[in-house]
Parts: sequence; structure tokens; C-alpha cells
Amino acid sequence: MSGEISPAGKRPGPGSSPELRASHADRDRVVDVLRIAAGDGLLTADELDERLEVALSARTLSELAALTADLPPVSATVGGTGAEAKDTVRIEQIHSGAVERVGRWVVPRRLELAVTFCGVTLDFTEAVITHDTLRIDVGMTGKTLTLVTRPGVVVDTDGLQLLHCRVKYRQALTNPDTPVTLRVELVGQKTHGRVVVRPPRRTFAQWLLRRPPSPPAGD
Repeated sequence: MSGEISPAGKRPGPGSSPELRASHADRDRVVDVLRIAAGDGLLTADELDERLEVALSARTLSELAALTADLPPVSATVGGTGAEAKDTVRIEQIHSGAVERVGRWVVPRRLELAVTFCGVTLDFTEAVITHDTLRIDVGMTGKTLTLVTRPGVVVDTDGLQLLHCRVKYRQALTNPDTPVTLRVELVGQKTHGRVVVRPPRRTFAQWLLRRPPSPPAGD
């Protein structure tokens, strides 16, 4: 259209292409990069707040790109170890301590659980998510498999076979327009024990006020 104006307030010149629009997923990816950078000391709290505000209201990919132009890629910042999202991670454990993935752990594409009488907790509250689906192949006997979700993370248990086991699925109250950023698919077999899917626990103050847990910064 001849009268179109770019988000920066400039009219595109002759022969120029319109800027590509940013999707919810594009904004979420940039928010994750900013949060990780702040956790690694690359951004101050004020800088993080300023960039998050811009990221959440950005309309084009170029606006988002400018927010991370001076930061290293996510794969180089996660935990400061250069870790990247793996295709498959296998966890084997028998009669030992609990298995936990908490904090800023990198979500793989596929997770294989071969666990006997060891509790397993997968907390997605601050997890680094770089793709939209996680398949968990469950081979677990006894104890509880706990998945802690956040807005945008959904769990599908339809493909899981339960033997002397039950599922407790508690969803947080979220905006119905919240985009799905990660779909977790549980398949395989869980024998004895429980499968619990829940949001983060309330703080004491939230419990007193009957308020739902606040999502991580940027969500």
C-alpha cells in the first residue's frame, strides 16, 4: 500500500520490502534470551526491565533483533557452559536419590526416564525452551513423577500407560490467549506411585491472599 508506514514511523522507499511481523513465539524466544543474559550478569535489572517491555510490545522481527544484538546466543550463555539443547537425554537410576531438573536447565527434544523407586521432578518454571515439543518416554516404577508447569507449558498424558498409578493434573489460572510455548508428551509406562502436573507452589503471602503464583519475568 502506498500509504503504509513502518513501525519506526518511516515510509518504505521504492522497491523496499515490508518488515516481517513478530509472532508470540518470536517474542518468547527473545524474552528467554534476555532473562538468561540478566542471570549471567550481562544485563542490569533496569536494562532487563526496559528490554522486556520493548520485547513484549515489539511488532517486527527487526525490533526484536535489536534487543539481543549485543548479547551472545542462548547456547553460549546457558549456565556459562556452552550447553545446547540435546536431541535425546536418558536418565537411568535405581533405588537412589531424587532426580531433579530445576532452575535454568535446557529442555531436550526427547527425555528417556528409566527410573526405579526414585522420585523425579521436572520444573519448567525457569527452564530454557528452544523448541515447541518435548517427548518423555517413561519407564518408571514407584515414587512420584512431578512436572511443574508455567504459562504456555501444557502436558499431554494420553499416551501414558498407568499400572497401579494415578494422575493428578492441576492447571493454573491463565489467560486463555496465552500461546503454547512447549507441549510435553508423556508416553510409555508408569507403575505404582503417582504422576503430578502442577503450577509452581504459592508463596506464603500468595497463599494468604489467595493469589496464583506470579509467572517468571517476561512471561
